[in-house]
Amino acid sequence: MSPTPPARPVVVITGASSGIGAALATRLAPTHHLVLVARRAEPLRALAGTLGSPDVVTVAADVTVRQEVDDIVDTTLARFSRLDVWVNNVGRGITRAPSALTDADIDDMMRVNVKSALYGMQAVLPHFRVVGRGHVINVSSMLGRVPTATFRSAYSASKHFLNALTTNMRAEVQETHPEIQFSLVSPGVVRTAFGSNALHGGPDSHTLPNSQSADEVAAVIVQVMTDRRPDVYTRPGMAEMVGSYLRGLATDP
Repeated sequence: MSPTPPARPVVVITGASSGIGAALATRLAPTHHLVLVARRAEPLRALAGTLGSPDVVTVAADVTVRQEVDDIVDTTLARFSRLDVWVNNVGRGITRAPSALTDADIDDMMRVNVKSALYGMQAVLPHFRVVGRGHVINVSSMLGRVPTATFRSAYSASKHFLNALTTNMRAEVQETHPEIQFSLVSPGVVRTAFGSNALHGGPDSHTLPNSQSADEVAAVIVQVMTDRRPDVYTRPGMAEMVGSYLRGLATDP
C-alpha cells in the first residue's frame, strides 16, 4: 500500500481578485487548497477558472465587515476542515496632502488597511490556538517604514499602524503559542492598479520608477510561508534604506 500523501495546506487570500493576491493564488494553486476572497464575485470566478485546480473556493465578501470575515473562517473550515495560512492582502491608497485630509479620508484608510487585517487576525486566531499552529501574513508597505510620499500620508500612517499592530499581536500570542506566527511583508512600488484605484485618484503605479511586478512580490510571500520570518521586504537594499532613514530621524537628548 502506498503511503497517504500529506494534506495540502489551506490558504485564505483576501484581496485576491487582482494584483498581488491574484499572483499569489496563481503560484500556490498547484500545491495548496485556496480560499480566494474579494468584494466582487465575477473577477474571483474568472481567476479561479484560470487556475486549473478543483481545490479553489471563492468567497465574495467585504473584509471591512467583521461578521463577513468571521464567515470566511467558517466557510473555510466547513470545506477543508483546516486552515493553515491567512494572507491579509486588502489595501487601498489615497492621494491627498496631509494638510487637506478629511475625517472621511482617515476613516477610509483605517477601515480598509487596518481594520480588515485586525478582523482577519482575530477571526482566525481561535482556530490557530486550538491546533497550536498557524500563520498570518499581513501585506504592508515600504511607506509604513519610510513615509516619504506626502500625497500618501494617510496611507503611510495606516501601514505604520498595521506594522505596530502586527508586532504586538505576535508578541502577545507567542507568549502562549510560539508556533503561531504573524508576518509582515512590505513591498515598495508594485505594478498593479493600486495607484489608479487610490482614493481621489493618483499616479498609475505602472509608470513609477523602481517598481516590481505583482508576481515578484508573490514569490516573496511564498518564501515567507515556508521560512515564517516575522518581517520581510520584497527587494534587496530595502532593509538598509529603512535603517538609514531611522538612523537619521532623531537624536538622543
